[in-house]
Amino acid sequence: MSETSVFTLTRGESPVLIALPHNGTLLAPGMEARMSATGLARPDTDWHMERIYDFAPDLGMGVIAARYSRYVIDLNRGPDDATLYPGRPKTGLVPEFSFDGEDLYRPGEIPGEDEIAHRLETYWKPYHAALEAELERLRNIWGWALLWDGHSIRSLVPRLFEGQLPDLNLGTNDGASCDVHLTNALSTLLAGQSRLTTIVNGRFKGGYTTRHYGQPSRNIHAIQMEMAQSTYMAQEQPPWTIDESRLGETQTVLLTLMRYVTTWRPFPG
Repeated sequence: MSETSVFTLTRGESPVLIALPHNGTLLAPGMEARMSATGLARPDTDWHMERIYDFAPDLGMGVIAARYSRYVIDLNRGPDDATLYPGRPKTGLVPEFSFDGEDLYRPGEIPGEDEIAHRLETYWKPYHAALEAELERLRNIWGWALLWDGHSIRSLVPRLFEGQLPDLNLGTNDGASCDVHLTNALSTLLAGQSRLTTIVNGRFKGGYTTRHYGQPSRNIHAIQMEMAQSTYMAQEQPPWTIDESRLGETQTVLLTLMRYVTTWRPFPG
């Protein structure tokens, strides 16, 4: 395992790399004193992601996991902070508000342009440099690589979307980031189980990571999996405790998908 101050990277033996950009909870130096109570609580963390994907080594999959909070900088947003979902509230490269619209910083403490640039250099660029290098390593070995971008979110966030999210939300940027045969196969597997509700390319089509790295023409495929936290937590609020029974059922479905992607191969040509 390779470990830096910004991320950990465990290299795998299969063509599949799991990325966990929002599971970190560390704050940058000096941030704690500047943040509101909401910011310090970090409610928008993708809680327990490394536990959810703890089967990765058994399947030969690599894992890159962020150590710092998305409130430091959002690793699933582009460096230009472009809007991913027009018409929806923007969560931002360096967020100022929580998903519920609450201030993350005390008055007068919002980061300025110089600080944002520093965070890009210190946290964002090293993570993405490592992610890109690992995908290229896998592609050079296997002839193809697949990035599985793992996320979770509360099933109810009224400010960001209407109603309750499905349990599993698979995104391939409307098919642009992943081979259509793989997308169809995963859709069929999801439709064939009854444990969890699912959707493909619904509210979550994939963030910057999926859209940027998913290049099927180069045999690099990318998929985002956004899970409702109700699928593995006792309650979607502090203390964000895992429900072992729910987690077990959810992992059963995930394992079916992940075992498939390790054996899948792109069609030649």
